[in-house]
Amino acid sequence: MKTHRAPLSLRPNPEGPLPAAAMVLAAGLGKRMRPLTATRPKPLVRVQGKTLLDHALDNLRASGVRRVVVNVHYLAGQVEAHLARNAADLDVAVSNERDALLETGGGVAKALPLIGADPFFVVNSDNMWVDGPIDALRQMARRWNPDIMDALLLVVPLARAHGYEGRGDFHMTGEGLLSRRRGARVAPFVFSGVQLLKASLFDDVPEGAFSLNLIYDRLIESGRLYGIAHTGQWFHVGTPEAVKETEALLGNG
Repeated sequence: MKTHRAPLSLRPNPEGPLPAAAMVLAAGLGKRMRPLTATRPKPLVRVQGKTLLDHALDNLRASGVRRVVVNVHYLAGQVEAHLARNAADLDVAVSNERDALLETGGGVAKALPLIGADPFFVVNSDNMWVDGPIDALRQMARRWNPDIMDALLLVVPLARAHGYEGRGDFHMTGEGLLSRRRGARVAPFVFSGVQLLKASLFDDVPEGAFSLNLIYDRLIESGRLYGIAHTGQWFHVGTPEAVKETEALLGNG
């Protein structure tokens, strides 16, 4: 990885003006969530009586984000109807992927004209986060420095990544630079599915479906992928068992 030493301050805007828009990734098939997804899309699976999609939207609301783009594929009509009933206070647009799933990167690339902001948040709908002492999205906005970074990922210490069964995703320097876990080693941080991205990252990407990992790897090489550690709780809700475990943990405070 090329080295890129950050300036002493990673907070060029102490007041943390919030990006104007966010995208919620909600187009997955939810195969690991079956049988709960036999008749409903994964974003509409409920945890503590509230859908995963609503948990994400509530976090965006609480931080002050009002423009939200949601991509849809499996049982898309249910997601659209749910948004119409439950997100009337937000400026919501739907990015249609009914014909073909575009994966994370392709989905964001297609939705760019609807997002209409730079930078913008991207949030995975199957991950839940609970803010700690600091609002995570506002914390990211304060840390954002476009002079040195093109993407900022919210990462979670491996020991607090509830529902995650891997060996971690990233190493992070004291300055916040991220690098990949290699081989069978353990990495101390897990990607939360919450990120802040520049629109220019999608100027030179493949047509159709591709993963955001393509962009992350490019940025690691150029020393422009940064992370910030989440100070609250985080849950990966990918299976019916994980729903029960998350509810139990949230119920116990």
